[in-house]
Amino acid sequence: MKKMLLTGVALGLGLAFSSMAQAQIKIGVAGPITGPNAAFGAQMKNGAEQAVEDINAAGGINGQKLELVIGDDVSDPKQGVSVANKFAAEGVKMVVGHFNSGVSIPASEVYEEAGMIQISPASTNPRFTDRGLWNTFRTCGRDDQQGAVAGAYLANKFKGKKVAVIHDKTPYGKGLADETQKAMNAKGLKEVLYEGINPGEKDYSALVSKLKQANVDVVYFGGLHTEAGLIIRQMRDQGLQAPLMSGDGIVSAEFVSIAGPGADGTLMTFAPDPRKNPAAKDAVAKFKAKNYEPEAYTLYSYAAVQILVDAAKQAGGVNPKKMSEIIREGKPYKTVLGELSFDKKGDITRPDYVMYTWKKGPDGKIDYAGNEVAD
Repeated sequence: MKKMLLTGVALGLGLAFSSMAQAQIKIGVAGPITGPNAAFGAQMKNGAEQAVEDINAAGGINGQKLELVIGDDVSDPKQGVSVANKFAAEGVKMVVGHFNSGVSIPASEVYEEAGMIQISPASTNPRFTDRGLWNTFRTCGRDDQQGAVAGAYLANKFKGKKVAVIHDKTPYGKGLADETQKAMNAKGLKEVLYEGINPGEKDYSALVSKLKQANVDVVYFGGLHTEAGLIIRQMRDQGLQAPLMSGDGIVSAEFVSIAGPGADGTLMTFAPDPRKNPAAKDAVAKFKAKNYEPEAYTLYSYAAVQILVDAAKQAGGVNPKKMSEIIREGKPYKTVLGELSFDKKGDITRPDYVMYTWKKGPDGKIDYAGNEVAD
């Protein structure tokens, strides 16, 4: 009887340990799943989902499978904080997100307090990593780096021309516009107009009237694809043919749907197309097999999951503080974006931005793919 009891206890413990070994590790992906920026939320969600699927197929983290938990912040800072608190309550320790800098910054403070590590695939405002939080990282570059490229291009290509600088008043949009303005001013080009708009509005005719009165040759816009598209459409409707230049916030096929034919000729700063990186070949093939084009932040989100998983393996499990220390050591991580390493702030050490032109191809489709512009 005693032997049977011990056997039963041993069996029970064995099942318990087996259950623990198979327990899923929660990883969160947070972004605008709904709302005006849902196209970007879809990129993040799809990228993280494919990464989790591939990592689980390869054995997960030390035999434990990943479970993806999705949080919809609707690009709203308050909702972002709610998502962060929800993740904390659900036992999520690793987060891929958020998209908007204005959401990532307040959410990161919740994550820090809850002992969670965060990698944003898209938040470019310098303040996100400049505050010295132990838990913040990003797989993308920064506005001061992107603005330097945009400002230098404007100063070189539009020397002596009339430039308007417009922004959407958000930490991302205003931050990028201000960095671009600073860079072009330093090279001797002064804007003739500097204006802020309210995101979410539909009628920008008053702004377009000001642009026409100033007789601008080019419009720089710091903001996202919805407003950029509307501004271009209304510029063309009022007969203003000046090109628009913007940043990585317009990298979505939806931009052209909103802007219409007037999108042709739009200038944009973004990283070298990640879909062309040899390291992304297998992942890109998997996305395309599902009839999904992994544009913009899809692969940046995939890479964020890869880095978190690799760091957890090195840490011997999901220990966010230990993982953070390991990532900040500066060793390279193999990702779909190629090898990435991080500095002490949590920024990638290989930031690179190039200029693109959205052009109409032989098929009549306006796209930026393959249209890198020489300096």
